[in-house]
Amino acid sequence: MIERFSILYAGHVDMDNIGYDGTPVNERFLSDEHLASALATTEDIAKAADRLGYNTLWLAEHHFQREGYECLPNLLMQFVHLSHLTKNIKFGCAFNVPPMWHPLRLAEDYALADHLTDGRIIFGLGRGYHTREVESFGSPMLDKEANRDLFEEQVEILFKAFNNRSFSHHGKYFDIPPKVPYRGYQLEEITLVPRPKYLPVECWQPIVSSSVRGIDFMVKHGIKAISGGGAAPGGAARAVVEAWRDAHARAGRETQLGEDLIIGEKFHIADSREKAIKEARPYFEENTKMFGPLGFVGGLTEEQKEGLENPTPELWETLPTIEDDVRVGQFLCGTPEQIIEPLMLLQDLYPGLREINIQPLMGTPRNVILEQLEWFAKEVMPAFKVAETRPAS
Repeated sequence: MIERFSILYAGHVDMDNIGYDGTPVNERFLSDEHLASALATTEDIAKAADRLGYNTLWLAEHHFQREGYECLPNLLMQFVHLSHLTKNIKFGCAFNVPPMWHPLRLAEDYALADHLTDGRIIFGLGRGYHTREVESFGSPMLDKEANRDLFEEQVEILFKAFNNRSFSHHGKYFDIPPKVPYRGYQLEEITLVPRPKYLPVECWQPIVSSSVRGIDFMVKHGIKAISGGGAAPGGAARAVVEAWRDAHARAGRETQLGEDLIIGEKFHIADSREKAIKEARPYFEENTKMFGPLGFVGGLTEEQKEGLENPTPELWETLPTIEDDVRVGQFLCGTPEQIIEPLMLLQDLYPGLREINIQPLMGTPRNVILEQLEWFAKEVMPAFKVAETRPAS
């Protein structure tokens, strides 16, 4: 039964000239002041979401995006700030990317933020997908297997640090601690100071490729899943939900379909489906322009991916349309009643499902995001038995 609604805001700024016939992505080089406006937008969304009864605001960690799409480089610092502006809402890391961190620094920063916010931050991990980000921090992204190997070792270290008063780790990438003399003894173990206030640490990760290795690794560490959020293509694909259940069964745990899973949904509300589609079309197209060349829009040919950088009217005719996504249920457009209906269907299909994550698309202006969140909270959420959000203490 759905009882929580959360929001994903990846940190884009307001943009001019969006859509397939708008400014090409690589030609966007925004001013420092414009890029920093994502911080004020984040504050406005956090305060509105807190007032309206949303459970969690999920933000995305990204770096170096002069184009203005994902402009929030340090989630934990930002969440400590936002916790002082709000009362009850939780904050989710969607996602911290360990290959862009030293795992001990990430563990320390999360633990400190857990204390400073009294447990209002939900940990989240991802492998990354922008070569410009990950490779610039000196970690592999082009080499997918090396990226996965590094990520998995870093996750092992994170959970050792969280769950043990002292620990050691000696692997392919990390030697923690180094065997050095320290104050008259040989260093053999190390302690995270402080450890998180609330244990065990609740952790979430996106399901993107649905590989057996990736999902089994998540289940092994008790990591929960978000499907259809962030870069994950599609929405609530039945195969993903079943693969998630089957992975738990392989580990000896029987679960309901949708259990320990958040499903992400793109949406736009208007007085009619036709009006919603018309209003959301430029946001849908800008979102496709941004994510398509990165491989996160299903079904695109290499020619289409390349053409998205400077699409022609001839290419537009071949690109995905918002009507396509609405027709297959990957974009919820219409009146509040037309949004409620497919969400009710998800609730019936997946009895273990507890949370829906709604996602404004790249290019959606700040004022439209705030209007949509208000409309959704007042006319969609009351159709479900939404649990009251309270701080961890």
